[in-house]
Amino acid sequence: MALNLIMLGPPGAGKGTQAERLAREHRIPKISTGDMLRAAAQDGTEIGRRAQAIMDRGELVSDDVMIGIVSDRLARPDVACGFILDGFPRTVAQATALDAIMDRRDPLIVVEIVVPEPELVRRLSTRMICESCGRTADIPPRGIRPGDPGQGRTEAGDRCAFCGGKLVQRTDDSDVVVRERLRVYRTNTKPLVDFYKNRATFRSVNGAQAPDQVAAELAAEIAAARNGRVGGRL
Repeated sequence: MALNLIMLGPPGAGKGTQAERLAREHRIPKISTGDMLRAAAQDGTEIGRRAQAIMDRGELVSDDVMIGIVSDRLARPDVACGFILDGFPRTVAQATALDAIMDRRDPLIVVEIVVPEPELVRRLSTRMICESCGRTADIPPRGIRPGDPGQGRTEAGDRCAFCGGKLVQRTDDSDVVVRERLRVYRTNTKPLVDFYKNRATFRSVNGAQAPDQVAAELAAEIAAARNGRVGGRL
């Protein structure tokens, strides 16, 4: 049985970190629409430039663009044993389209990571990213206390622990944009929980714990969802 997993939760909930961990453990691809869009922006394509401008404002890229990107990705052979979607679906329209894409495949397991909003603002306003490899650093810049909102760039000398690249703040992680991203999530994306919550494969975990504790709870809930399948699509 393939592990087809959706990670739901607001920006800053830790979806990306946990998705990468699960992808390594299960040897399946982590499919991040955000990463794909940022790659398109770096390539300088027309759709990439449009997407970057939208993301910089903390808004969502249109459903038709996102559905097309994901549909093409899920048609590739490396998802035969499963996949982890991080950042998709974000709207009920996208979720409905994904159900059609998943017809005749093993069912989707949907996990919501729940984190209180003040903690999300703290995490996002101090989050740094490596200019070279794109990894996220879970530390604030030196001289800035965790929880201080609206702070800017890293000081010289702050470097990625993996490749040594310079750590900077993402353009869509400034305090003003963070709050707009959370507002957009509440308005447009939160209804996904209502869309999925009555399915036997829906689970919710506490994302305000330490990463290892979140990972352990995720593993337990995913195993329960897989073992609870009663034949056919759910």
